[in-house]
Amino acid sequence: IPQRFGLIPSRRKEPDAPNGKVELKKKVTLLRGISIIIGTIIGAGIFISPKGILKNSGSVGMSLVVWIACGVLSLFGALSYAELGTSIQKSGGHYTYILEAFGPQMAFIRLWADLIAIRPAGLAVISLAFGQYILEPIFMPCGVPEIAIKLATSIGITSVMYLNSMSTSWTNRIQILLTFSKLLAIAIIIVPGLYMLFKGETKNFENAFEVSNIKLTGLPLAFYSGMYAYAGWFYLNFVTEEVENPEKTVPLAICISMAIVTFCYVLTNVAYYTVMSAEELLASQAVAVTFAGKMMGNFSVAVPVFVALSCFGSMNGCLFAFSRMFYVASREGHLPEVLSMIHVRRHTPLAAVLVLYPMTVFQLFVGDIYSLLNFMSFLRWLFIGVAVLGLIYMRYTRPDMLRPFKVPLFIPAVFSFTCFFMVFLSLYSDPVNTGIGFAISLTGIPAYYIFIVFDRRPKWNFCPGKSDFDTLPHLEPLPYENAHIRAYECSTYCFLWMSTVSRHCFDSI
Repeated sequence: IPQRFGLIPSRRKEPDAPNGKVELKKKVTLLRGISIIIGTIIGAGIFISPKGILKNSGSVGMSLVVWIACGVLSLFGALSYAELGTSIQKSGGHYTYILEAFGPQMAFIRLWADLIAIRPAGLAVISLAFGQYILEPIFMPCGVPEIAIKLATSIGITSVMYLNSMSTSWTNRIQILLTFSKLLAIAIIIVPGLYMLFKGETKNFENAFEVSNIKLTGLPLAFYSGMYAYAGWFYLNFVTEEVENPEKTVPLAICISMAIVTFCYVLTNVAYYTVMSAEELLASQAVAVTFAGKMMGNFSVAVPVFVALSCFGSMNGCLFAFSRMFYVASREGHLPEVLSMIHVRRHTPLAAVLVLYPMTVFQLFVGDIYSLLNFMSFLRWLFIGVAVLGLIYMRYTRPDMLRPFKVPLFIPAVFSFTCFFMVFLSLYSDPVNTGIGFAISLTGIPAYYIFIVFDRRPKWNFCPGKSDFDTLPHLEPLPYENAHIRAYECSTYCFLWMSTVSRHCFDSI
């Protein structure tokens, strides 16, 4: 039965596994690293967030200031993470850095918030944008029914899950292709917009900084929307163990990517405001589609397709990155052992990829996209601020740590202070969403003691005692040695186990 279903123990030497061990291969080159960062950042944000930023900032000029400020702030955070990624060469991103700086309890609280709130909400927001734009050409000029958007979104999420489960190499190749397609979509918006600006279309920039329209209390939410649009600069740190020559590749990929993204984002918003008034932008349900309709006529049908591909690339990059965080957390003993198992032939963390599927689909059918955006931003930037604060903390507690790339101390200090300041202001501007996020993060404290301290977490190493079950392969956990683990085909095993249990139950009846 094990051979029949492809369930091969890791002690068997595979021809493509070095020394007979199954591991995640170093397949992320500089180009792939850049595609992961750019492909993840440029997704739904630039096509959704302009509306949220303008609404909360109050004026065209202030919204552009927010875009530039968020770009500079993201660059500070990216440089801080470049130091963390080169000095702590482990996958896992935020979770790993908090674990190294502040210990397992704080890291588990971060992991808990990621698992039950941040990651499902983030993937749901991007996926909803994908569903909106992929159906826009079909329903033009009518609106897209909400149920159709959610069905298309579910199909998109399922496709991304399947792709990441099947092959790491093909995931990266498709990510590069999608990155070029989204840069093309950005160019389609920037070029005609700047052409109109150079022709003298500047009426929408008159009184751009009118003080009476600026909303100080809404600025934190405007920054949340902008930071969400730039979010993704940290995802390469989630796969550090798979990066070739991380000492050079990580900081170089981060700096190149942030320069390209900031340049594209500022010019894209200038193009929007050249063609559309503030009122038109706020009234639009799909900003990029409205822009294309005004500038390109019938060709505007192609723009939603490019935007949907952009969102799909962001979904693909996000899932590729944070599945590694769950893999590392399982390796550290904070999640069930099955999540650290690698497919014996495909070399993908299959269970870690699939674990978020039910939570993400559930998020699709509750709340609206902007509530999810603000709720997720609170938790995300709270813990990113904590991770960067750990960089400052380790400068004093671990001064002898090897740091191939080192930033001036004021950069992480400014970034972490700004993150905490935005979180503090959000308690006043949007107390409901931030209160929910804070309460969810606090549930990680009792969860840590229940599942970790008292060792009550599920191990998922089933071994039925009935004679009918004796032919099933066992998932016995082995000690981890340099991340090389015993690998089985997890999904096939689960199907086989459930089939056997069901047959036994019916036989009993």
